[in-house]
Amino acid sequence: MLHQPSDNRVSVGSQSGEIQNFKKIVLSLAALFKFRLSLLVVFSAGIGYLQASGYPQNEWKKFLLFLIAGFLVTGSANTFNQILERDTDKLMDRTRKRPLPSGNLSLEGALWLACLSGILGLGILGFAINFQSFLLGLVAILSYAFVYTPLKKYSPIAVLVGAIPGAIPPMLGWIAVTNQITVEAWILFGIQFFWQFPHFWSISWVLNDDYEKGGFYLLPLPGGRTEKNAFFILCYTLMVLPMGLMPFRFGMSGITALIICCLTGLIYVIAAIFLFRKQSLTSAKKLMFASFIYLPVVQLSILLDKL
Repeated sequence: MLHQPSDNRVSVGSQSGEIQNFKKIVLSLAALFKFRLSLLVVFSAGIGYLQASGYPQNEWKKFLLFLIAGFLVTGSANTFNQILERDTDKLMDRTRKRPLPSGNLSLEGALWLACLSGILGLGILGFAINFQSFLLGLVAILSYAFVYTPLKKYSPIAVLVGAIPGAIPPMLGWIAVTNQITVEAWILFGIQFFWQFPHFWSISWVLNDDYEKGGFYLLPLPGGRTEKNAFFILCYTLMVLPMGLMPFRFGMSGITALIICCLTGLIYVIAAIFLFRKQSLTSAKKLMFASFIYLPVVQLSILLDKL
């Protein structure tokens, strides 16, 4: 009887340890998938799907399967990315606590996760959606994980390469419904494609010192935070203005969405002008914040104006 309280404490402690270990594994898997980023990608793909279909009245199961597949495919690409960059991630402050460099998960486990999620996601796209979606999903994984990721160590052109899989999600959503790569699909692709350059470069400007520790030089031109790089970023940001006109021009949206696209595009450009003038971390953070606002506002305005 004297030992019973001690046994209870051991049992409770053991259960608490198991819960903590389970929580640690779940959080590590979410980190490998880059959970929040994957949700944003799925949001973009879902917007493309709804823009093509309207509200899928009797196809909600198909829509849900599409979202699940998109999440799995995105998670697979992100996991492969971290597998390939596991040694580099150890060198940078923002990534050294990721599951692989920190040792929270094994390389073998990460490989299993990347392969299984990729196969399952692509399988859903191929069998439950259509073959075109399967092909686009496969292109997204291969180009992001095995072209963009290794290229980051060698050339800033990696940003251009990475913008291709980065712009696929809304196009994927459109094709999942229509089975065709139409003008509308290319417009959705183009909006997200050009949005990415100031978005990614503003992040690279803020994190330039940390990226250099890992051997990444991802600003458009050599030299780091320079006036030339700020000007380059501004030039690419200007491209969002004509792209914002395309949905109205091709009948994808009405005048309300046109006004919203123009206004948000103008805000995006003004933020890039401030970066060009100031070349400061604060101005880069403002451009980054503007990029977070621009894409979902534009995509939702096009969708809701049509519906």
